[in-house]
Amino acid sequence: MTKSRRYLVLLFFLIALTGIFAVPGLVRKLKKISYPMKYYQTVEHYAEEYEMDPMMIYAVIRTESGFDEKAQSDVGARGLMQITEETFAWIKLKIASDEPLEFDDLWDPEVNIRFGSYYLDCCLERYAGDLATACAGYHSGWGTVDRLLEDPAYAATEKTLAEFPYPQMARYVQKVSDAYQEYVQLYRS
Repeated sequence: MTKSRRYLVLLFFLIALTGIFAVPGLVRKLKKISYPMKYYQTVEHYAEEYEMDPMMIYAVIRTESGFDEKAQSDVGARGLMQITEETFAWIKLKIASDEPLEFDDLWDPEVNIRFGSYYLDCCLERYAGDLATACAGYHSGWGTVDRLLEDPAYAATEKTLAEFPYPQMARYVQKVSDAYQEYVQLYRS
């Protein structure tokens, strides 16, 4: 083998070796694009205010709207955390009764994250801090989850579900849970 050929083989080997070590970093960077931390200051502020893990808020936003502040569901839920008019009115009574906020204000990311974080915190408190059960409540309503908790076929404890019998609920809970795990893995490791 000639000297120039050995040089080329060595060069290709070094490039390949560099590529092997660069791939995990590249994969991590690509995952961070898929799992962004948009609205960082607002999310961190309300996570601290409601004493919750901000990664939970990011997971809900990603699942609910894909970080599209103009997202609107078929049932009229709005914004980043997809809050319905009924839920907005209830939350407003709890945390902003003296503020001149209207349902349209949910298009504002700060208002939406504030209200959605409060509601997620209420769900977590109601369901013993269990993210999966809290997400079922966030998505399907407390009445639905409370009825399921009365059925031993679905309840793990009196405050947490072991199973999510409705396909849409189960998919939602799985998506949020998976997103939460990805956020924790990407940003805490």
